[in-house]
Amino acid sequence: MPAIALREIDGHSRGYYALLGALGAVTLAGLAAAYYIEHYGHIVTGMTNQIVWGIPHVFAVFLIVAASGVLNVASIASVFGRKFYKPLAPLSGLLAIAMLAGGLMVLMLDLGRADRLIVAMTYYNFKSIFALNVFLYTGFFAIVAVYLWTLMERRMNGYSGPAGLVAFIWRLLLTTGTGSIFGFLVARQAYDSALLAPMFIVMSFSYGLAVYILVLIAAYRWSGRPLCDAVLARLNRLLIVFVAATLYFVAVHHLTNLYVAKQQDFERFILLAGGVYPVLFWVGQVALGSLAPLAILVHPALNKSRAWIAAAALLVVLGALAQMYVTIIGGQAYPLQLFPGMQVSSSFFDGVVHPYAPSAPEIMLALGGVAVAAIIVLLAVKLLRFLPESLDSRLVDTLEAKAA
Repeated sequence: MPAIALREIDGHSRGYYALLGALGAVTLAGLAAAYYIEHYGHIVTGMTNQIVWGIPHVFAVFLIVAASGVLNVASIASVFGRKFYKPLAPLSGLLAIAMLAGGLMVLMLDLGRADRLIVAMTYYNFKSIFALNVFLYTGFFAIVAVYLWTLMERRMNGYSGPAGLVAFIWRLLLTTGTGSIFGFLVARQAYDSALLAPMFIVMSFSYGLAVYILVLIAAYRWSGRPLCDAVLARLNRLLIVFVAATLYFVAVHHLTNLYVAKQQDFERFILLAGGVYPVLFWVGQVALGSLAPLAILVHPALNKSRAWIAAAALLVVLGALAQMYVTIIGGQAYPLQLFPGMQVSSSFFDGVVHPYAPSAPEIMLALGGVAVAAIIVLLAVKLLRFLPESLDSRLVDTLEAKAA
């Protein structure tokens, strides 16, 4: 039977160095934007004292949530014993670490005083979900690093099951913590819901798998390595389930809010009368980010085309960003109802919908985090053995026989 051989990519082509250079330029632009915002203050951004989390937080939360979900491919192999996914596991762990690093970079630089991270790491308020997330993020790095060691070091392979189980539980805790940042935030009417934590977990499965499919197709196409259609077919079926589950949780969340009288005005704002937010919700999140990918992935002809598969995964990612924008920024734009049934007005804009338009520095900083994650992946696959040398039909047939 053919063996699974993990190999570094060549990484000496002009295209490789051109891509690395372009990503480096985007990273430098992001760092320059962070310095510019730090030097002149957040007045140069579209953020205000009402909307304090802007487009950088949209990208940061997306990267953090997707980092948890992308590890699902490795968990299926190690925790649930599906041998078919074993060759795909190392890349899954690498993407998890890279995306979390990129997301946290944006998160820290967007706060305005990145040096204050030292305070957050030495003084803890355990009633704050933000303090708990410091442990969840650092623990995720350590646990996934150990998990990768058990996957890639032959003498440690016997420990991959327990390590994978710990990583699986920890990533559920991490995503629960991220969702709870919003779920526990009673000072914003759009949040404060117990449904947000499980919804973020399901969202992470969808986002992470979409990113994994895009990276897998790109890596094997650019490196010239064989990739069997059966691998993509299995991942496609998983993505269908995860996208449908995400759509279901979103529907339940909004239907629950519609049932609660005090939330009905907010739901009218976010679904119908909120300007850009209903457009992003219905067109970006639901139509393009959910229904269109599902239509592609279930179509008997389109789901056999790698271009269409990549397009479906990309639409899921774009829909995810739209969902994060609606959730994070739309939730801040809607004013908190201090006195339900009463009109409130003051010099502090109480009762007024808050406008927001992302500035160029914010966008550069957000894209810088994506570039950092991509650079980590590019360098890692060149220096270490994260990718199977081949995922051809012979190897896939062997894996399917073992799975059976």
